Formats: sequence, C-alpha cells, structure tokens
Amino acid sequence: MKKYILILSVFFLFSCTDVLDRAPSGNLTMEEIFSDPEQVEALLAACYTQIPTRGCSAWVYDNGYVASSDDGWSSADRFGGYAVYDIYIDAHYNPATYHALFTFYAEGGTGNNQPWNTWFTQIRLCNQFIENADKMSFNASNPKEKLVAEAHVLRALYYLELMKLFGPVPIFNQTLPLDADYTNMPELVRKPVYEVAKAIIADCDYALESGTLPWRQTSVSEAIRATNALAWALKATAILFAASPLHNQGQDHWQEAYGICKQAVEQLKNKGGYKLFTEANKSLFGDYDGAAYHQLACQSATDEVGLNNDRETIFQHIRAPQANNGAYGPGWMYNYVGVLDGAYQAGTCPTQELVDAYETTDGQPVLDLSRPYYDEETHLEPNYNTENTLYDRNNPYANRDPRFRATILKNGDQVTWNNGEVFTVDAYVGGLFEIKTEGTQEALLHPSRTGYYARKMVTPGACATNPIASSPSKHYRLAEILLDLAEAANEAGQTGDALAAVNEVRARVNMPAITTTDKDKLRARIRNERRVELAFEGQRYFDLRRWSKPTDDLGKYHKYLTAMWITKGEDGAFSYERKLIWDRPRGGWANRELLAPIDIDEASRLEIATGVKWQNPGW
Repeated sequence: MKKYILILSVFFLFSCTDVLDRAPSGNLTMEEIFSDPEQVEALLAACYTQIPTRGCSAWVYDNGYVASSDDGWSSADRFGGYAVYDIYIDAHYNPATYHALFTFYAEGGTGNNQPWNTWFTQIRLCNQFIENADKMSFNASNPKEKLVAEAHVLRALYYLELMKLFGPVPIFNQTLPLDADYTNMPELVRKPVYEVAKAIIADCDYALESGTLPWRQTSVSEAIRATNALAWALKATAILFAASPLHNQGQDHWQEAYGICKQAVEQLKNKGGYKLFTEANKSLFGDYDGAAYHQLACQSATDEVGLNNDRETIFQHIRAPQANNGAYGPGWMYNYVGVLDGAYQAGTCPTQELVDAYETTDGQPVLDLSRPYYDEETHLEPNYNTENTLYDRNNPYANRDPRFRATILKNGDQVTWNNGEVFTVDAYVGGLFEIKTEGTQEALLHPSRTGYYARKMVTPGACATNPIASSPSKHYRLAEILLDLAEAANEAGQTGDALAAVNEVRARVNMPAITTTDKDKLRARIRNERRVELAFEGQRYFDLRRWSKPTDDLGKYHKYLTAMWITKGEDGAFSYERKLIWDRPRGGWANRELLAPIDIDEASRLEIATGVKWQNPGW
C-alpha cells in the first residue's frame, strides 16, 4: 500500500531577516534553484519559517502554555471564540481533532493548528537541504558548511518541539519519496524519547563540530539564526526531557544529563561569553533587586538595539508586526489595562498558586513544598511553612522575592496609561481593577479572574500614547540552562554542582543561597526555582508533564485553581480570602493531557499504513 502520510507538502513562507527574507521561486525547477546561491539561501529560509514563539498569544493577550498550567488563568475562560474556552469548559472536552492548545500554536507563529504536521514538514525541508547540499551553489558569505550546520540545528529544534508535545516520534534523517511504500517502512516507528534526544544531540554535535556557526547573533535581522549556543541549549533540554520520569521508561539517564548540562553551561560561559544579565536601566525599570530580571524579559537580546549588552539570552524570535498593535513579539504590551480601555483584554493573569511560589526575602518558602496544600486539589487550605517567620497573612505581599514585583501586578501597584496618567491597581472588591466573575462575555474579557495581572513582559510606561514594542519571544537563556544543570546534578547525586547552579540564578536577585543537601528537599527547591525564574515563559506547562509518571494526572496542580479576593475595610485595611476561580473542574488535567494528541486524520492514516496504533493514550 502506498500512502501519502507525513506532511509531504512544502511551505515557503515569509521571514523577517535579511538572508532569510526570501523564498524560492515557484516557477523554477529544483535544479535551477540549486544552481542559484540566492535561491539556495531562500531554500534554507523556508526551514526557519515555522519556529514557534514562546509566550505565544492567541488573538491578543493569551499565553497558551501559561493558561494551560497552574500559573495562569485567562479572562477568555467563557468566551466561545477563544481557544482557552475549550481548555476550561470541561475536563474531557478537548478533542484530538482540534485540541485547544493547537490554536495557540497557530496564533503563536507556526501558521498551522496541527504542530505535528507543521514540524514534520519543516524536518522534511531540513532533510531536503542537507541531502542536496553537494548539488547546490553557495555565496562566499554563506558557505555550504555553515548553511548545512544551520539546517542540522533547525532539524534538532523541530524534533525537540515534537518530542516535548507528543513524546515518542519517528526519526527521519532523509526525505521520503512522495510515492514511497509506507508498509513495513522501518523509519515509520515512534522512537522512545531517549532515542529522539540522542538524534537531537547528534544533529547539534554535527553543527558544533563544523566550526562554522557563531556563538551569538548581533543584529535584529539575524536574531533568529542558529548558533553554537542554541545547539548547546537544545542538547541540554533534550537530555533533560529524556531523563525525566514521563519519558525515561524506568531507565536512569541522570548522570548523562548532568554531564551534558554541565558541559553546556561551561561552553556557554567560557566560549560563548554568556552570563546572567544584572545591570538594569534603573531610571526605567526601578532601583530594586529584580529590575534587571524584569528588563531582560522586555528587551531584545541583540547589540543592535543598544540595550545594556544582554549576554544571557541564547535564542529569541522576533515576529513580524501584528495587526492588532503594530508591535514585535507576542503582544503583551497592554494586557493589564483592559479595565482602562475596552479595546484591550486582561488575557492570561497569574493565579494565587503562582503567587504562593514566591519565597520571602530570607529565602524561606511561604508554603511547605513537600505538600503545599492540605486539600491537594482545591488549594483552599495552604500548608504554611512553619520555618518562615517573615510571611504575614494579613500583609501577604510584603518581603517577597524581588521577582514577584517584576512578574505580577498586585493590589496597590501602579500602571501608566494615556498621556502619562498613573493608575493604582485597586484589585479589591469595588475597585477599578477588581475581580469579576459575573456579567456579559464581552465585559468579562477585561478584568482579571484571579486578582492579579501580568507585568513581566511589559516595559514600564508602555501605553496607548507610548507604544513601546513588546518583548521578543525568548526560547532559551543562560538561567534556564543553569536550572537544567541544577536539576540534573541533584538527580545524579552531584549536590555541590546543583547548589552552585541554582544559587547562581538566585544571586542575580539577591535571594539567599539554598543550603539543604537532602536530595528530596533540594529537588523541591529547584523545581520551585524553575517556576519562579521562568514564570510566564511557557516552561511550567512542560515541566509539570515531564515530572509526572506515565500513570499520573495533573489533578493536584490545576484541576482547580484559586484567586485572591481582597476586601477594603472602612479603616482602609485589607482582608484577604482565597476562593476558587471556578467551582467545577477545569480542563487539561486528565492523564491523557500529559501528551498532546496527534491530529486524528494523521493518526488514522498512520495506523492503516503500519497496523500499529499511533494516537497517544486516552485520545
């Protein structure tokens, strides 16, 4: 039986870079394309077109990964035209045919609401470029070895995206004929995640050993192009996923993960010159310990922009201007002012669970991380850390990790809107920024459902009369790789390296060092550090899954989520009460949600061709 199965169409879309801002002419034969260096570079450009954005937005202000985790809740929760509505309305609603998360992919940069199809298409393009390179003509400024190395890194990137969402996937290192006989084809088998990770590492090693790629890109026009640093980041991330409980098939890969992550950090620092960003523009971002952390989330990493030499960001994606606001990036610019202007929405807002994760300034967790809530599903009964003496339940936002201020707008904070007008975020009942759970669908898009608003990606002063471009989509930065190392080192029994890595990240915001050497306690601290440091960057969604066993579900994390209802007394004092955002389970927590569903038509075609079930469990 001959079947046309795995994404064998080819998309030649736009790119926003110089070399990449071209596409092969549809009027030329492949031989004509191969003989023209300009067309060859356009062929490589096609390999770049479907890199997803992190913190991607559906429509305007919703971060799909955050809204699907326990860190955020979207104000589009009951608005039928939005993807998050499908995530929230019913625990078993999301269909394999149109999973809600895939709409975020479509809006967030892939151009297709089926990432399985999209990224296998891109892998085919990369394979096509690699295997035909000897037939191609190249410009001296972009020689064959360099462009082939880029194609290997891109193939690794797309395989990593597939692996993170779908788990085991087939590995194709060459293009398949359109009329191939797919019956009994040895390549057409889903490989374990560890094997996929090894293929990703092999691609990255090829590029690194070529010696042709730079360690960083130094202009906006080249920002999306592959580098040695990206190759190391992909290696570290791939092996971390392979070693994690969801994917390790009972095997212990932590020693290998530790070795690769440690080497990645060393290479990034010693050869790439990467370091944590610590010097903030205090006049814009404030004079406090979290200012540099906030600025990092808002600015482009490239020297061309001239913003304080960011040497932390490893890879970023600057998307073309959006029609909705004319800004580059994922569209975070106004997500906290829906209440000030009906044209805007609150979007994905931080949950009380995320707020609970921020330690006090003495380095003590607010909750007992071994069991944060006595009621493990509803989270209405916090299990407070008895060793914490700074946390005050009647003044819960005082003395918190500086990253709290940099990430979350809370009651009493201030924002700027038109003409420099300053508003206080009065998120208490009856205040302008209060929680709202009742009203028309349209009215409910503007206020928060949690009592908080997102601030991390918003440059201070951004408003309708001061349209500061929103943040680029940052895929990897040194702090993330340091936390990869911390996790792998702890699991491998290398406690000293684990503590050094996690404490380097904490030192940037002047948080006290973690000192515990107990493996289980340190694991909990490292996982919480990832949550805080990488908040609203799309990591928590995948972390919760890879930390789960294949038989687990996510019920204790986000079957129910909570908000903080604040009441202002006549004396001006505030009282605080945790409440469920909804009194019914939201979607996205069941066991089947540990892995995303393959498009149902694709899964059916593959099953017919191979006689093997392809769909992920539960779908």
